[in-house]
Amino acid sequence: MLLSVIGSGHLGTIHARLLAQNPDVTLVGIVDPDGTKGSAVAMEHGAQWYADLASMPDVDAVVIAAPTSLHHALALACLDRGFHCFIEKPVTATFAEAQELMKRAEATDRVIQVGHVERFNPAVRALAAYDVSPLFIEAHRLAPFKPRAIDVSVIHDLMIHDIDLLLWMTGSEIVDIQATGVAVLTNTPDICNARLTFANGCVANVTASRISAKPMRKVRVFQKDSYVSLDLATGAVELYRLIETSAVEPSHQVPLGTVNTGHGDKVIVFDTPTVVSVNAIAEEQRSFLESIRTGSDAAVTLHDGAQAVRIAEWIDHLVRQ
Repeated sequence: MLLSVIGSGHLGTIHARLLAQNPDVTLVGIVDPDGTKGSAVAMEHGAQWYADLASMPDVDAVVIAAPTSLHHALALACLDRGFHCFIEKPVTATFAEAQELMKRAEATDRVIQVGHVERFNPAVRALAAYDVSPLFIEAHRLAPFKPRAIDVSVIHDLMIHDIDLLLWMTGSEIVDIQATGVAVLTNTPDICNARLTFANGCVANVTASRISAKPMRKVRVFQKDSYVSLDLATGAVELYRLIETSAVEPSHQVPLGTVNTGHGDKVIVFDTPTVVSVNAIAEEQRSFLESIRTGSDAAVTLHDGAQAVRIAEWIDHLVRQ
């Protein structure tokens, strides 16, 4: 399959390296107006450098890893040429752009996948074997300042990862948001806290910062009879559950005590879900290529990406007010 990568920044370079290592892919080109960076990445992986999309030959699919402000125009141009598109998050700079892109995509049979990579995080995937019905979620995503992706706020840059995860975990619409944030080092919010209320009653408290001394990517999920802690940076999962005494499996569950619930005794167990270590970006690429081959829906659809942008825009509006 013939692919090109548009953008040779941090993520574009990673995508190019992984695609070049894939035996089922021929990396045709790197598209970037910066000839120094673009040609260097292209040369490293045996591809050609192109200064713009118009000069790039036809391919089967593209990875769009350019600045967010360019996603909309690039995706429309790629769809017009018949390319399948993997678009890094956020899928577009605004929800209006995402809506226009969805209308254009409806007229094609092209696969569009959005790069919400945390869906492929080993810790998140380990939850597939369990019933997840959150009542309260707490998420922290903190990072030291880096002078990239500052064309958007911390909400669109970092918090949007957790917004997508929350929408996916709850399967419910957000009906109310309270938010506050501060612009410290840039002209857009660099730290933000939002409280999200879902139609199904779940509440989430989400914090994102790109001016922290130490990085953190953690999600804690509280639900009836269980508590889950996900460390998305390390892939670690801690699961505490309240279960029937007869259901305890000593092979992978550690009993921590007995609780009288009023409906009989139950045991608190520390569970150790099986976590399979994988490269999450390589996994989302694999999923994208599989969707192209089989004609199946993308793992993270354009609609998913658009909804994450809609909520991020809602939060951003509240913060700026």
